[in-house]
Amino acid sequence: MTKDDKQKIAEFLDLASEHLSTGYQTSAREYQFCDDVSKEQIDTIEQIAQEIKICRNCQLWEKRTNAAPGEGVLQPLVLVIGEGPGEDEDRQGRPFVGRAGQLLDKMLDSIGLSRKTNCFIANVVKCRPPFNRDPYPEETAACAHYLQRQIALLKPKFILVVGRIAAQTLLKTTEPIIKIHGKFMEFEVGGMKIPLIATYHPAALLRDEGKKRPTWEDLKLLHSKF
Repeated sequence: MTKDDKQKIAEFLDLASEHLSTGYQTSAREYQFCDDVSKEQIDTIEQIAQEIKICRNCQLWEKRTNAAPGEGVLQPLVLVIGEGPGEDEDRQGRPFVGRAGQLLDKMLDSIGLSRKTNCFIANVVKCRPPFNRDPYPEETAACAHYLQRQIALLKPKFILVVGRIAAQTLLKTTEPIIKIHGKFMEFEVGGMKIPLIATYHPAALLRDEGKKRPTWEDLKLLHSKF
């Protein structure tokens, strides 16, 4: 029901009451009503996930097996954001479940984090780019509103961004990850200001063990803020 409908009903009831009690009509009272919020208007993580699964906002839907909306707990301590699904994620419809995902779980566990208890894991694009190529700007743009809505609903205390693409997308920068990681920045969305730290993608650690030490330092810095 709209606020105007409510106002009309209130005016009718006031008029009827005055007619029965005094027989006189006074000036109409102005009430501060609001429009009702329908069930369809209430955003939820599950609703966003369902929209993502059938999304056709960019070309990535054409070759996907499954979209990977994200998973974890509501109101997480940390929201982990990566680039996009790979082959295993596309097959299962879940984020970070391949070799890199298994390493990510170990990385999180090392500082007391888990997607089962206090984290939510998502990506900047929800469908796999062919051959695991970098997502195009129009593809990240097409997915941006899903991630923004997820962040607004989840209200994480911290954001951990893994990998160059995710960091550059969220921070709107072209700086390489080596210049971005290792420090806290402020990410603003929906009126919220959330501490954000970026680090190397676990897939990069599988290719180059030299990145494990700086990544561990980034994780320790994040943990120091809990």
